[in-house]
Amino acid sequence: MPLEPIFDVAHLGHVELLSDKPEASLHFFVNVLGLTESGREGDSVYLRAYDDYEFHTLKLTASNSTGMRHVGYRAASPQALERRVKAIERLGCGIGWSDGDLGHGPAYQFHDPDDHVFEIYYETRRYEAPEDQKPALKNQPQRFPARGVATRRLDHFNLLAVDVDAIRDFLPKALGSRVTEQIVLNDGSVGGCWFTVNNKSYDVAYTRDATGTRGRFHHITYAVDQREHILQAADIFLENGVHIETGPHKHAIQQTFFLYVYEPAGNRVEVANAGARLILAPDWQTVTWGEEERKKGQAWGLKTIESFHTHGTPPAKPG
Repeated sequence: MPLEPIFDVAHLGHVELLSDKPEASLHFFVNVLGLTESGREGDSVYLRAYDDYEFHTLKLTASNSTGMRHVGYRAASPQALERRVKAIERLGCGIGWSDGDLGHGPAYQFHDPDDHVFEIYYETRRYEAPEDQKPALKNQPQRFPARGVATRRLDHFNLLAVDVDAIRDFLPKALGSRVTEQIVLNDGSVGGCWFTVNNKSYDVAYTRDATGTRGRFHHITYAVDQREHILQAADIFLENGVHIETGPHKHAIQQTFFLYVYEPAGNRVEVANAGARLILAPDWQTVTWGEEERKKGQAWGLKTIESFHTHGTPPAKPG
C-alpha cells in the first residue's frame, strides 16, 4: 500500500553546475538556450528562464572541474523545513547549515548515498525584472526574451548513481519524494528511478552509472511550451555548432518529448516540453518497466544511445 504523500518540499529550486570553460558555457546558456543573467558573485553567474519566479534556477560556477556542485529544493514552509532537517539528520547524512547565497536564505545541506550534495531552504528571493525586462502581463515574472531557444522554466535534472536501489529507499525518507516510475532489471536491481515531491510527474531521475563512478551528473532540463519549439531548438543548436547527442524524440518513461545536447564544458542539457504529465492520484502506483521492455528503445523505437549510460560529468577516470 502506498505511503501517504508528504508535501514538505514544494519544488526543485536550482542546480549549481561547474564549468571549466565558463565564458563559453555562459554564452551557451544565455545566447543559445536563452536564459537571463540575474546576478554575479565571486566565480558564479546566476541564471534563470523567463517564467521562473525565483532569482535563479541555475548557478554557473567557474571551476577546474565539471558536473554538479549542489542542487537546491525549496521547502513548503519554515515548519516543513524543520521537519525535513530532522528527518535527514535521523538518516545520518547531514552536512549542516549554510548562509545561502544571492538567491535564497539559510539552507540545510546533506548528501545522498552516492555523494551528490543537496540543500533545502525556505527563504527565497523573488526575481524583480528591470524596466527593460518587465512583462506586459503581471502574472509573469519576466518578458519573453526572444533569444535562442528561449526556454520557459527549469523542469528537472538527472543524476548518475552506482546503487539506484539505495537512492530509491533514501529520497522518500529525506525529501518525502514519491517514486512515479522505475526500471527493474532482470537480476532484480533498480536501473533507474523517477521521483517527485509534488504533482509533477518527476523533478529528479537517477540512472545507473555504467562506469561505476560515484557522484556524477547526467543532465539538467529546461522546458519549452510545445514540441515544435524543440524541433526549432534542434535547428538553433545546429546553427550554433552545439553537439546534439540524441533526439528529438519521445521517451517511453514519463513520455517526455526530448532533445539532448552538450554545452561547451561537456555538461549534458535537455530541452523538453512543458506540458508534462501530472500525478494527481494520491495513491499513485509506481510504474515498473522491465529490462526487455527498455531494450525496445524509446516510445517510437529510437534506441537509447550508449553514451546515455556512460557520459556524465565530471568525466569518469580511466580504469
